[in-house]
This record gives sequence, C-alpha cells and structure tokens, in this order.
Amino acid sequence: MKLENKVAVITGAGSGMGRSIAYLYAKEGARVVAADIKADGVEGLISEAAAFSGDIKFCKTDVSDCRQVEAMLDFAVETYGGLDIVVNNAGIMDSMIPVGELSDQMWHQVMDINLNGVMFSCRHALNIMTQNGKGGVIINTASVGGLAGCRAGAAYTASKFAVVGLTKNIGFMYATKGIRCNAICPGAVETNIGIGLRSPSALGLEQTGKGVALNPRLGKPEEVANVAVFLASDEASFINGTTVTVDGGWTAF
Repeated sequence: MKLENKVAVITGAGSGMGRSIAYLYAKEGARVVAADIKADGVEGLISEAAAFSGDIKFCKTDVSDCRQVEAMLDFAVETYGGLDIVVNNAGIMDSMIPVGELSDQMWHQVMDINLNGVMFSCRHALNIMTQNGKGGVIINTASVGGLAGCRAGAAYTASKFAVVGLTKNIGFMYATKGIRCNAICPGAVETNIGIGLRSPSALGLEQTGKGVALNPRLGKPEEVANVAVFLASDEASFINGTTVTVDGGWTAF
C-alpha cells in the first residue's frame, strides 16, 4: 500500500475528483478525513470504503471560513494523531464571466473558495507539519485554467493562476523542512463543477468555446485521483514546487 498509515485530509471530498481521491487514498492504506460542505456524498463514500476496511471520517467544512479550515486540520490530528497529506481540492467555477461583466460578489466568492481556502489550509498544515518535524505533502488542485488565459472566466482563471504561484512558493520555501507541495492541473473532467454558479456569460461561452474542439476527450475523476496518489507517495519524493498537467493532451496544442 502506497499510503499505509498516512493521515490525509481531502477537501471537496463529497463528489468528483475529491471523492475519487479520498476513496483511492483509503484503498492505499491512508486514514482519511473527507471534508465537504455537505455530508451526502461523503456518507456514500464511507459505505463504499467499508468494503475494504477503509478508514474515512467526515468533517463538515466551508473552506472559505478560516476557522473551519483550521478546525478540519486539527480534527485530523486529534482523530488520527498526526497530519501527513493535505489535498486542497474544493473549488467552484465562475459561469465563464469576463472582467467587464464580473460582479464584486462573484469575484469574492470564487476567490474565497478557490484561493483563500487553499491558503488557509496550507498555512495551518505547514505549521503543523513543521512543528511535528516529520514533513508532509500538500497537493493543490489548480487547473489548466491556471496555465492558460481562456479556459474559464476571469475570476476562476485568476484564482487558479494564484494557486499555481502559491504552490511554487510553498514548494521552495519549505523544501528543506521535508515538505513537498505540488499542484495538479486537470483539464475537462467528468465532475459536477459544470460551468459555474448561475447563467453563463454569452461572451464567455463564445470565447472559451473556441478551444473546446481541441480537447481530445473528457477525463474521469479516477484518472486525476491516480496522479494524486502518486504525488502523495514516496515514489514522488523528488517532485516539488511544480504542476502536473492531467488533461489528455488538451494544452499540448
């Protein structure tokens, strides 16, 4: 088992990529805190993991709330006695809205979840990991939208570019403390994130849609989860401060 006895926290674990990551981590022997703002998806996940004696605990968490994020990580330490892996996966889309149509509310909502939530989690996890002296692994879910300018609207794009930069900074800053931090940049994956919170922008759809025909295929959450297992394992011990693009070749054109 690649993650035997490791303690892992995954946000957005109730559906999509987060759910698949939590499931595979448990299957690989990790003790998992599956965090989500809703319990429904995680309850089913816990039932599925019981088939192979997987150890998964639910922690209700709104990642835009710093206190809840810190409580989530403290819960992992209190429940399992430590913290080895954190996967900051929770995120939302932005209805493909370009800057000229962007409201303050949309901007702040996307940034609160996609960026601030990641920073809150990284900050507290890093303090825990440096204090225990054992090191650890942080994996942030970014996006091909954090590598190119028009895979989504302005808020989502800006948030994911920021996650990539934050990841690189953490990876180098904490490398000598035995902590690795990497970002996964998925392409189009079969999840429920869709295109956003409400009716999409016509201009945004028109412009972002120009690249859709170049996408070879949709990915499956399990394909991203396999990468997350590898990055969390000792097999990836020399991979740090970088991005791993998981998009079937979409951005290669």
